Amino acid sequence: MTATGATWRNWARTESARPHRVERPADAWAVQRAVLAAADSGLRIKPVGASHSFTGIAVAPDVQLDLADLSGVIEADAATGRVTLGAGTPLHRLPRLLEPYGLALPNMGDIDSQTIAGATSTGTHGSGLGFGGLATQIVAAKLVTGTGELLTVSETERPDLLPAVRLGLGALGVLVEVTLQLVPRFVLRAVERNAPFDEVWDGWLDRVRAEDHLDVYWFPHTTTAFTKTNTRLPGDAPRHPVGSLKGWVDDELLANGTLWAICALGYIAPSVTPPLARVVERLTPDREFSDHSQRVFTANRSVRFREMEYALPLEAIPDAVREVRSLVERKGWRVSLPIEVRAAASDDNWLSTAYGRESGYIAVHRFYREDHTEYFAGVEAIMRSFAGRPHWGKMHTQTAATLREVYPRFDDFVRVRDELDPEGRFANAYLDRVLGGVRADASATGSAGAA
Repeated sequence: MTATGATWRNWARTESARPHRVERPADAWAVQRAVLAAADSGLRIKPVGASHSFTGIAVAPDVQLDLADLSGVIEADAATGRVTLGAGTPLHRLPRLLEPYGLALPNMGDIDSQTIAGATSTGTHGSGLGFGGLATQIVAAKLVTGTGELLTVSETERPDLLPAVRLGLGALGVLVEVTLQLVPRFVLRAVERNAPFDEVWDGWLDRVRAEDHLDVYWFPHTTTAFTKTNTRLPGDAPRHPVGSLKGWVDDELLANGTLWAICALGYIAPSVTPPLARVVERLTPDREFSDHSQRVFTANRSVRFREMEYALPLEAIPDAVREVRSLVERKGWRVSLPIEVRAAASDDNWLSTAYGRESGYIAVHRFYREDHTEYFAGVEAIMRSFAGRPHWGKMHTQTAATLREVYPRFDDFVRVRDELDPEGRFANAYLDRVLGGVRADASATGSAGAA
């Protein structure tokens, strides 16, 4: 089924496009047909996912693929913990889909709007030094390459391609299935506390190694940081969830509602931002609760924003956070949204922000109606001074030339891209910027399945 004329926009309203046509394939064969049809017409083609990336990574200039019908559990083995999913499956549907098998994702980020293919392809991650990003959970995948081939990559079929395909930026092909290694369902105990800014960062390295999961949020213009510590418990552990009324008050009224008010008022009158941030600091409650993992990992985000996030060597995080604080104070910026800090394990996916090193993540945000340019540029300069790597789905200004300096396997990934998509069928302006264009002679370097 195809449709034309509609304008697509991403969630953050940073990107838009009006593709020539939109297709909604129902199976892998329909994806192959769509790719071959695009090739016959000399058009580019891109799957769009949930449109939650802040960059232009999913912009489809010619043909847009909506993979919503490639969704759900295809195959599951509760004994091994391996589950094959349609690539268009939204993360927020996984708890219900996995419940019959008693399984769960080992780790999650704090947003579950994305599709499984979109989340893994852009390097989505959670927190915790014992856990890699979502892409590390992939043990097999099926994708349609730029020549229309349906390629299977697994531990036994073309395993040499797994480190590229797990986190492929949408540049290697259209994912149609992914097989994940999951874990038995578990409970998380959350402890949320405010603590003095310097105390948090003086002890951060020790604490992040001691805890299962640690998230830290700091609102500019305040003297404390908000910490959320999640401890893993067995799936049959007693649960003490936040009550529906208290949850609404804490998460919707105080968190989203107050944050919206600060952003809206700060946009109109920036001078009110610091005192309002200090009000939020006083109102944020300390609390403890426990629940099934997905209900603790994720949170509703109703305030629209723009985001930039960088991965740094773990030990650089405290100094980098302090430099960001000094920059904000020196420039006199009025920033209404918090800085978020997490950590993740090292992994071996070639374009993972955590490739080859334990990594800490610093994310900065700006209300979507405000101009983020100067703030993000200043923070980005700090991140790059620490050999930072930008999140592929969040805003940054780096190019293939600068990214090659911080990714040891960058050229290996580009070589695979050139072989699986020799004509640049999946390219767009963003991918051309961060990977460079497909070589004109790429089709002569080998078959689409070679690497």
